[in-house]
Amino acid sequence: MTPTRRRWRRTAGAAALALAAAGCGIRGTSVPVDAGGAPSRVSCKAPTDETPPGSPGGTQTTVYLVCGSALAQVERTVPPAKGASDADPRLPAARALLNELQRHPSADEEKAGFSSALPADLKVNGPRAGDPSDALRLSIRPDDLPSFALAQLVCTYGANAALGRTHAAVLGGPGDDPAHRYDCSADVLANPDIAENAGWGDPLSEKG
Repeated sequence: MTPTRRRWRRTAGAAALALAAAGCGIRGTSVPVDAGGAPSRVSCKAPTDETPPGSPGGTQTTVYLVCGSALAQVERTVPPAKGASDADPRLPAARALLNELQRHPSADEEKAGFSSALPADLKVNGPRAGDPSDALRLSIRPDDLPSFALAQLVCTYGANAALGRTHAAVLGGPGDDPAHRYDCSADVLANPDIAENAGWGDPLSEKG
């Protein structure tokens, strides 16, 4: 084979490869591309809270954070609640827990894959006249919150001793709509998007 013919075959082969790559949606490149390593999996293993229980710095409590597509509990030391003289003694605890959920996860929590969906501007107040005694009013309608945020709040409130450990929360918004009961079930923990389903927070679930 002559040198000219060999050069022609190499040129034709290169052109064929370029056309094949274009047909597959692959752009050719003249330099090596470093796509990076494969995405690492998060552990969803909560870091240990090294603050001794009952320390003067606060009270150890459980909050629920987002990890992957589910909720997982994390132990945190919550500072002493302020405003304990409020008419509703549960309100300082509810506000302290909301602050914890709005706080950016620690470096160890973030490394383990934890995050929070709670809006930074969300506020909580006590019940209004005509509300159930265990109701709490939010500055945003519960159903207008991101589904993960509502599930976090419900499960965190439902696990707290100061709020009765009811595994639920009775929540209302800033308007005149009645407060509804939202239960923190295993399904909610595994699939926080359940908040978007009709029936969760139905007033009829307030029985018992």
